[in-house]
Order: sequence, then C-alpha cells, then structure tokens
Amino acid sequence: MKLIPAMAAAALVAGSVLAQPAHAGATLDAVKAKGFLQCGVNLGLYGFSAPDAKGNWAGLDVDVCRAVAAAVFGDASKVKYTPLSAQQRLPALQSGEIDLLARNTTWTLTRDTANGLDFTTPSYFDGQGFMVSKKLGLKSVKELNGATVCVLPGTTTEQNLSDFFRANKMSFKPVVIEKNEELNSAFFSGRCDALSSDASQLAGIRAGQASNPEDWVILPELISKEPLAPAVRQGDPQWADLVRWSQFAMVYAEEKGVTSKSVAEAAKSPDPDLQRLLGVTAGNGKAMGVDEKWAYNIIAQVGNYGESFERNVGKDSNLKLSRGLNALYTNGGLMYAMPPR
Repeated sequence: MKLIPAMAAAALVAGSVLAQPAHAGATLDAVKAKGFLQCGVNLGLYGFSAPDAKGNWAGLDVDVCRAVAAAVFGDASKVKYTPLSAQQRLPALQSGEIDLLARNTTWTLTRDTANGLDFTTPSYFDGQGFMVSKKLGLKSVKELNGATVCVLPGTTTEQNLSDFFRANKMSFKPVVIEKNEELNSAFFSGRCDALSSDASQLAGIRAGQASNPEDWVILPELISKEPLAPAVRQGDPQWADLVRWSQFAMVYAEEKGVTSKSVAEAAKSPDPDLQRLLGVTAGNGKAMGVDEKWAYNIIAQVGNYGESFERNVGKDSNLKLSRGLNALYTNGGLMYAMPPR
C-alpha cells in the first residue's frame, strides 16, 4: 500500500513533464532573432535551386527553404540563400554558416553518423545515371567500358562510379573538376564521353546548359540509390522536427487533396487530422515552438508537394520528369507523410 502514493507521485511528475510545452531549440531561437532563414542551396541547378535573371531563387530544394520560413515566420520569403559547391555544403552546415542545407544531398550512413548532421526526410528519391551524346548511339551503361567520365569530386558519385565499374569488371578514366560549370563545359565540349551524376541533376544540366538539349541522352539504367534530403546539425532535435514536419505538411496536404488554392476551404473541413494540421485544433504549433497556422502558411504560400514537384521538375517545367518514386504511396511511389496528430 505504501507504494501507491509513491507511484501516484511519480505518475504526476511524469504527467507534468509530458504536459510541458516544447521549448525552442538554439537554431529556432537564432533564426527568429535574426528574422530570416539562412539556407544552403546549389550554385545553380535548374529545377532544384537556381536564381533567375532578377536573382529570385526557385526549385524543389528552394521550396523546402521557403516552407520552413513559412512555418517559422508565416512568410515564405524570409529566406537568404547561400550557394554552395559540393565541397562547401557540409562544412557550411557544420560551422553554422547556414541554418539548413537543402542542396540535392544524398542521405548516407557516413554523412548521417560521422559528419555531425541529421537528415530530415527525402525531398526527392533519385539514382545515379549517365548522360552521353546522342551521336554515340549508346543504349546501355554497360557500353561505357573504357570511357572517360566527367564527375564532381567530394560526392557520392565518385565512389558509386568506382564501385559500379569494378563490380562489372569494366574500366573508366575519371575527369574530376571541382566547379559545376567547368565540369559541364568540359562534358559538352567533348572532353568526356559521359557525365555522371544524379539523374535529376543530369536532366537539369541538359535543360539549363546544353545549347541543344535534344543532342544529349540520359541512359536508362540507374546504378545507385540517391535519396536526396535536407540536413541540419545534430544536437537540436526540435529544429530537425520543424524541418521534417514542414516537409510532411506538404506531402500530407497532397494526400488529402489540399492545394494552395483550396487550403482556406479545407480549414473548414470536419476531418480531425486536417483540423490539427491547419491549426483549427491547437497544439501542433505549440509543440514545435511556432504559430498554430504553420502548416496552413506553408500550403498557402508554397503549395503541397505535388504542386512543388510539377512546378519545378515535373510536367509544368522544362524537365518534364515523371513522378516515379516521388509519387504518393497511394500511387505506387515512396512519398508518405507521418500523421499530424
């Protein structure tokens, strides 16, 4: 019987701990204090992160930055972009130069454990491919034995190339150039037989930099898995949660058929999960240290995941990429949002 009061007291303590609102982590506090999100992006990759003639950034990765800004500030425009090379991207995040890395970066075990980073959730499921001149008449990667291959250093592409050619008892000559523009120029000028990178990146390079995109083909095989995901620094779980749930909000909105144009009407829905997501039922915003309309603002200003995909890399873009693995799980893809409850 003496255990009962002790157990009751312990339960009360546990209940009080669970009932406490979440406190803002160091990154969220710092972002709020300076009034903008510092987001690391690609130096310029059409469809993912690239500035237009007026310096306005757009792309699938850029929309992740904008979504987080909408969640924090209620304003998706409160982002400053830091263009980063493949070599610069991880150190920039580790050093605190940027708050968030959204730069077509592959989530790997080594990067997740040895670099002081935490990945949130994939924004694009990709794989490594090869682009070649149509004049070569190649139909398969297996025909590249002895080829010269242009590749960026400091990327998973380098290791994947070596692994693939060694596993298939093939040889190749790497042409390694650090700067994207110089590497791509070397390829288009004929210095390399093939350019290897993520298939989506190859499509962006072809659409954005080739004088005649029809002269170049991307071979059908993919030689790796490349889940591209935003990353944050380890040690600040609330910031990681906020970035992750900003992404989930866009995917979940698509699952529910909620778009930037219909979100106001959706807020009137009796669906309990939509009420929680859109801030009609309070709690989720407080749990993450932001306004209750954090997800509403994301969807209204950035759109759902499908809107972002089609606008930047899909049917409404020059890339015309199919949804493929990036379709919703209900349509045979891998995009799946955790429930907002």
